[in-house]
Amino acid sequence: MDTSLKRIGVIGAGQMGNGIAHVSALAGYDVVLNDLSQDRLDAGLESIKFNLTRQASRGQVTGEEMDAALKRITTTTSLDDFGDVDLAIEAATEDEQLKRKIFQALCPKLKKDALVATNTSSISITRLAASTDRPELFLGLHFMNPVPVMKLVEIIRGIATEDRAVQTTLAYVKQLDKTSAYSEDFPAFIVNRILLPMINEAIYTLYEGVGNVEAIDTAMRLGANHPMGPLQLADFIGLDTCLSVMQVLHDGLADSKYRPCPLLVKYVEAGWLGKKVGRGFYDYRGEKPVPTR
Repeated sequence: MDTSLKRIGVIGAGQMGNGIAHVSALAGYDVVLNDLSQDRLDAGLESIKFNLTRQASRGQVTGEEMDAALKRITTTTSLDDFGDVDLAIEAATEDEQLKRKIFQALCPKLKKDALVATNTSSISITRLAASTDRPELFLGLHFMNPVPVMKLVEIIRGIATEDRAVQTTLAYVKQLDKTSAYSEDFPAFIVNRILLPMINEAIYTLYEGVGNVEAIDTAMRLGANHPMGPLQLADFIGLDTCLSVMQVLHDGLADSKYRPCPLLVKYVEAGWLGKKVGRGFYDYRGEKPVPTR
């Protein structure tokens, strides 16, 4: 095991944060998980237990490994408990002002050589690093959703990030039994820069009446061998998230090919954000998903 990191701090007990805590504890790291309220922390722990139990039922982890992982996780509503972490990972909502506030509160609590990472999927690492007291020890660690299942972590360095920070996190990702992809600090990095315009194009294909929801998703599943169709995937990601990544690409790269499809904007305005609210390109409120167009 990489000896330079022993204790990992995770800020945010939502879907991404509890996933990062889960895989870190399973890999043998001590984890301190932080959120604003005990209720959110309890919900995060419940998710971790549920996901570990599912892994155990599939034979991916043993009962002993599961119990040991759960024992390694402590929860806190105060960043004061981050004084002895070797790496702090922020996994809060994709909102730059919120993330900056977190880093300003966090950095004074950390020891001086602790690394700081953000799980952002699109915000500039260099810009976030500049809001901390340690830009040379700051980097992007973009885990994919759902964290326990997905094998990739994008590692993104800012303009000031030192090599030792990159090397230490590469070893950490390897210890998690995941693969790193190194990306330069450009809007949306690698995965979302390629994936989201494809989803946006699928929405344009629907908007222009080239095909309906079912035809588009079937075509890409069976014609391009994608495990799920692009509109189904958009619902899974959340249409609000899809829109915000397209806006980051459009603003950051100033190219008209990244213009969000007006139909995507309309669905978000309607509050049809996908699976999490029961309706998006599919309606999830019945026995099985039904296309909404």
